[in-house]
Amino acid sequence: MPPRLTSFADDARIAFDNLADRASGLVNPTVRLGVTGLSRSGKTVFISSLVHNLLNGGRLPLFEPVQSGRVSAVRLEPQPDDAVPRFQYEDHIRALVKDRIWPDSTRAISELRITLDYQSASGWNRLFSPGRLSIDIVDYPGEWLLDLPLLGKDYRTFSEETIALAETGVRSELSREWLALTRAADIHASADEMVARDLATAFADYLKACKADERSLSTLPPGRLLLPGDLDGSPALTFAPLALPPDGRPGRGSLWTMMERRYEAYKSVVVKPFFREHFARLDRQIVLVDALQAMNRGPEAVQDLERALTDVLACFRPGTNSLLSSLLGRRIDRVLVAATKADHLHHESHDRLDALTRRLVDRAIDRIGMAGAGIDVMALASVRATREATVKRDGHELPVIVGTPMEGETIAGERFDGQRKTAIFPGDLPQDPESLFDRLAAGDTGLQLPDVNVVRFRPPQLEETGGGIKLSVPHIRLDRAMQFLFGDRLA
Repeated sequence: MPPRLTSFADDARIAFDNLADRASGLVNPTVRLGVTGLSRSGKTVFISSLVHNLLNGGRLPLFEPVQSGRVSAVRLEPQPDDAVPRFQYEDHIRALVKDRIWPDSTRAISELRITLDYQSASGWNRLFSPGRLSIDIVDYPGEWLLDLPLLGKDYRTFSEETIALAETGVRSELSREWLALTRAADIHASADEMVARDLATAFADYLKACKADERSLSTLPPGRLLLPGDLDGSPALTFAPLALPPDGRPGRGSLWTMMERRYEAYKSVVVKPFFREHFARLDRQIVLVDALQAMNRGPEAVQDLERALTDVLACFRPGTNSLLSSLLGRRIDRVLVAATKADHLHHESHDRLDALTRRLVDRAIDRIGMAGAGIDVMALASVRATREATVKRDGHELPVIVGTPMEGETIAGERFDGQRKTAIFPGDLPQDPESLFDRLAAGDTGLQLPDVNVVRFRPPQLEETGGGIKLSVPHIRLDRAMQFLFGDRLA
């Protein structure tokens, strides 16, 4: 991250919050886990499945504390932050298990505490440890994370970078109306609220068009223009970049001055409180990405995902926490970047999705010049909505996945009703992504990405035990994610 993102007053408050967290942790050991992701990557589904599998004895062979039988009890408890909305686990899991629909996506911050009673693997630790760990799951939109780099940018830098990006590739088409308004605006004229509102609306419409499924672009700050919440219509959200001259300063009372002031207000009112009150207090973090959707949308979406990952990883400082750093400015010492929807591929391609995402992350790490220590990458499916099978075609066995497409989903011209299952060939990812990214970097206009069938399947129908109890939600590698994110804290 750029230096000096916060004031000394912010630093003092962060240190105070960390001291309070540390004091509470002496009585009740806690790890604060941040869960975020880029658009439609499945944050809500990840949290719901993680909690459901812990509460219901899910199959977690790679989560050592459960596999070894050292976890004796798991329960939900009241969260510590009374001013933060509770993550509505019960509603989301009902949607998944009973209604077999995907829950609504994350639109604001929420929190949930799950506590595990366990027996330490070390006899010495059993003498001193209470054998209890609370995991405070902090769920927040990925758009908020992508706002953090704005803290290190003034209005001129923000305007120049945003307009330059808007003039590239498919963005140039999506931004045409907004850029025309921007270039026609008299930045030295007296500030006019209607002009400001028109510019802000056109800019927000451009960001929404970039985010839409047809494009699936990822680099979209300022994020609150997409998710305004209770700030909708406020001056802090009624601003946009301007086409500024290479030098000079804004005149008093001008449109330029108004936009610059509102941009700074956005950072003060929206970005800084999130950084200070939530992000700076995290211990571990998972970032979910939909790499398959990006692949399906073409080279530009893949490059934009890499750009977004670069901005995301620049927000973290993975490393080991010392006692002093934990108290005064603690680090997020483990970051997991997870490619979701692995169940949309045959297991033979899971390692390829893993390798593809790892290459994206490695390139992002190289671009920002940070070490990769404390960062891991994996492909997973928080909820496995398909099963695997083989079909014979022209004398050859073809690996397929079987599931129930969502109502209205169309495959090869056939429209599904949400009840009937079907088998599809999911496509193949490249065995070695290196050549793919070399051609992307070289701007190869003839590059054709692998054809991957991205179908929206309904959540699976869970069988019941003899007592009428639903089985835990099936998944792919969720246990491995748990082991990396907090398994060591249950040692």
